[in-house]
Amino acid sequence: MQRLLKTEKDTQDFACRLAEKLQPNDVLTLEGQLGVGKTTFTKGLAQGLDIKRNISSPTFTIVKEYRGRLPLYHMDVYRLENSMEDIGFDDYFFGDGVTVIEWASFIEDFLPRERLDIKLHYTEDADQREITLTPFGEHFEQVVKALS
Repeated sequence: MQRLLKTEKDTQDFACRLAEKLQPNDVLTLEGQLGVGKTTFTKGLAQGLDIKRNISSPTFTIVKEYRGRLPLYHMDVYRLENSMEDIGFDDYFFGDGVTVIEWASFIEDFLPRERLDIKLHYTEDADQREITLTPFGEHFEQVVKALS
């Protein structure tokens, strides 16, 4: 599934609608260039999960945890590039919340098979983004279908 997101608000609104369809143990990967809107997207997810705290990039802490309707585990694994270190990913992936992983390609060997891969791309218009959702597993196929 691909969709054009014209503003930051569009990005957050789309992520908020996605969050309404998520359940415990859901894992979302989030790829895209620096500044493309990964944290903006995660802010929308947090809104949809009824999280009131400010969301910021976990660049220097690897994982930030937030409490809402479901817990949100926001990971930025960029600093783990070329590292095969498992920092207890299963505790998050199979825990009671939703896990969002920025730069997930760096830990691909640790990712669960069932997940939703999300890619944000710049478009020719610098203010717009294109989002691509690739579902792995029946649950995520249903989630993407519901968003269509």
